[in-house]
This record gives sequence, structure tokens and C-alpha cells, in this order.
Amino acid sequence: MPNIKIFSGSSHQDLSQKIADRLGLELGKVVTKKFSNQETCVEIGESVRGEDVYIVQSGCGEINDNLMELLIMINACKIASASRVTAVIPCFPYARQDKKDKSRAPISAKLVANMLSVSGADHIITMDLHASQIQGFFDIPVDNLYAEPAVLKWIKENIPEWKNCTIVSPDAGGAKRVTSIADRLNVDFALIHKERKKANEVDRMVLVGDVKDRVAILVDDMADTCGTVCHAVDKLISAGAVKVYAILTHGIFSGPAISRINNACFEAVVVTNTIPQEEKMKHCPKIQVIDISMILAEAIRRTHNGESVSYLFSHVPL
Repeated sequence: MPNIKIFSGSSHQDLSQKIADRLGLELGKVVTKKFSNQETCVEIGESVRGEDVYIVQSGCGEINDNLMELLIMINACKIASASRVTAVIPCFPYARQDKKDKSRAPISAKLVANMLSVSGADHIITMDLHASQIQGFFDIPVDNLYAEPAVLKWIKENIPEWKNCTIVSPDAGGAKRVTSIADRLNVDFALIHKERKKANEVDRMVLVGDVKDRVAILVDDMADTCGTVCHAVDKLISAGAVKVYAILTHGIFSGPAISRINNACFEAVVVTNTIPQEEKMKHCPKIQVIDISMILAEAIRRTHNGESVSYLFSHVPL
């Protein structure tokens, strides 16, 4: 593939390497360091003039530092005459702050979108946005890829009794995602209605649907402190579910998340590698990872060659 360069930010080197290997390319040379006053410094170590540049940086770890590093890398490539700069952001930062849910609340996802546009990004590739309307915050093309095909593949290969399962959404917001998976597996779905008193704390839960004597598969786009999914698993077990799996696209797992998962009755907690999970897996044997590097790599290849990306919404590339 001529005229293409892939650079990796410092948030998820492993994923960037897998994407580059899949495309048969070397990662571009880039040095990121911090000055003693904590300012980020980026040096692009090779020519990008007239090239189609892809920068892989996920919204995880030190989120603000990584976001700033991404903006600086985009800008560095842009003013070095790259023909097009695409930001590949597997987990979009600040995606949960996407609306004014109370007075004087910021819409930080829109602010991040503006910053990416102003820094010079021409195109965004991301995965399972918290709300797909975030695509409308940009005036540049956004490809929001889905982990769903990879999730379906994992369910069929790893859950022997998947034909007798119920797909469960731990909140009303994920109902659409859950019905789509349930339709494609031709199984039932259920919904848990939750009420929050304040952010990151769940107050009360009501299960709508039947899970008695079935395998329940909780599906959500992200799990942060895991309060919701761990409440949900207790609710499902008390409603008669035989086993409970959780499948989450972005496993953020901050704060007490790991100890909560270890204490909860999960068969397995399955996440994709949009966020690095090696450290978390050492402390929690229940966490399993689905590799989605081939989906991102294929999206990059198709974008570079000017092909349609919509095939990836329903298929996993071989």
C-alpha cells in the first residue's frame, strides 16, 4: 500500500502494532516525550508529505495527556503537508458527556470534536460511540464501527448453550444495541430499568423480561466502575438465570471495578482491546478479550483505497 503511514500514540502501542502487522506495514517513527513542566512534545521521525496518515490513539489511561498528544500529532502531520490525516480513536474520550442533562452541564464530547477538527483531522474512525449522535458533532466524516459482528462470533464460538440465552441490556440506553444482537441470534432480550441518584451510583433496578433457567448475556458499550453490571448480575441471578456473561466493548475498569467483578457471579466478562487489558487480566481471571484490530485495520485499508466501509457493520474481516 503506497502513500500510507500509520503512527501510534502512546496510549495503546499493542493495538497499533497489531493493526500495522495486519496491513503489512511498519509503524511510522514518532517520539513522544514530556518536558519537565509536563508539556507534551511530539517529533514525527519521517516525511509525511503527500501521504495518507493514520494516527492510532485510544481514549484511555491518562486521558487528557493522550488527547493532547493526539491533537499535537495531528497538527504536526498536517503542517508537514500530509495530504489527509485520519484519527483512529477506538475508544472516544469524553463520549459520556454528550448532552446537557442538568443546568450548566458542559457538552464536552462536542468540545473534543471541535478540538480534533481545529487541530487538522480530516476523518475520524472510532468504535461503538456512547451515543451515535456524537457523529453529528463533527463537520468531517466519522466512521463509527461496531464491535457487534465480533461479539456475535464470540458468543457462537464460546457459549455452547447460546441458542437458549437471553440478551440483556443493563439500562434503557442500550436497548437498541441489545435488540440488534438478539435479532441476529434469533433469541429473546430483556431490559433492566435503573434509576440513578448521582453519577456512577445506581439506586434501584427493575428487570423487564424473562431469564428463568436461561443463560443471560449482559451487553453494554462500556463499563467504568462496574456498579451497573454488578448490580445487574445480582438481579439476573435472583430472577433465575443459570449463568451470566457480560460483553462490553470498552472495558475502562477504573476505581473498584476489578474487585467488584471478582466478587460478582460472572462466568466471564468479555471486553474488546480498544483499551489495553493486560494488567487488568492479571488481577481478574474472569476478563477475556476479543481482538478487534482486524476490524480497524480493514477500515483503514478500505478508507485508503476509497472502498465502502459498510461491509464491516455486519461482518468480521477474515
